Amino acid sequence: MIEVQRVNKSFDEIHVLKDLSARFDSGKMNLIIGQSGSGKTVLMKSIIGLHQADSGKILYDGRNFMQMRFNEIKELRKEVGMLFQGSALFDSLSVLENVMFPLEMFSGMTNREMIARAKFCLIRVNLKEQSFNLSPSEISGGMQKRVAIARAIALNPKYLFCDEPNSGLDPITALVIDKLIQEITAEYNITTIVNTHDMNSVMEVGDHILFIDKGVKAWEGSRNEIFDVSDNDALNEFVFASELFKKVKYALHK
Repeated sequence: MIEVQRVNKSFDEIHVLKDLSARFDSGKMNLIIGQSGSGKTVLMKSIIGLHQADSGKILYDGRNFMQMRFNEIKELRKEVGMLFQGSALFDSLSVLENVMFPLEMFSGMTNREMIARAKFCLIRVNLKEQSFNLSPSEISGGMQKRVAIARAIALNPKYLFCDEPNSGLDPITALVIDKLIQEITAEYNITTIVNTHDMNSVMEVGDHILFIDKGVKAWEGSRNEIFDVSDNDALNEFVFASELFKKVKYALHK
């Protein structure tokens, strides 16, 4: 579980996060949504430590990240997996070597153990063994996302951060990736936080949804509740921005 308590973050004179509090439970898909410039990316980067929050608390299972020393942060990094928006695979490494990379950096495993662990993770994300020695440029975008997920779970993380995991994927592949992340989250009881603007993801896997508007928590709930909110104009403007979801809203309330 990760808790954010009254977090503030400013850049020069711009107050981006304003006394924001939220809780992200383990074993669930925790989605952060909001319009561009709402502060959702800054929130995720603050939780990870890519930005340093100005005030408040960020708790990893009760451990205050903002008060940790360097060595404590280094140990925490071993418990964290990250799925980047563009997959961020190394073109100079094979698929297998990409997944082995965090193991080489942090695990202390033997080479044989690292190969076995990397293969296990690749098989878990449904990649065939004939792809293991290919370079990222030789596989599809959907397969690259699977490799990135395998790399993110290689160290068996307690916490998984996903930044726009469906970026650049077709709708069918995007749904497959969403479901894969959801399965892994439940299977290993991971605290997963997903930064997304994809309403299809919200509908399919949104166990817990945090909507941020102008740096504040404007709403939170589940995918089963989000379509029934009638008193939040900002949320409804975001959810029903497309003609498709306007039709969904009409069908639900006629």
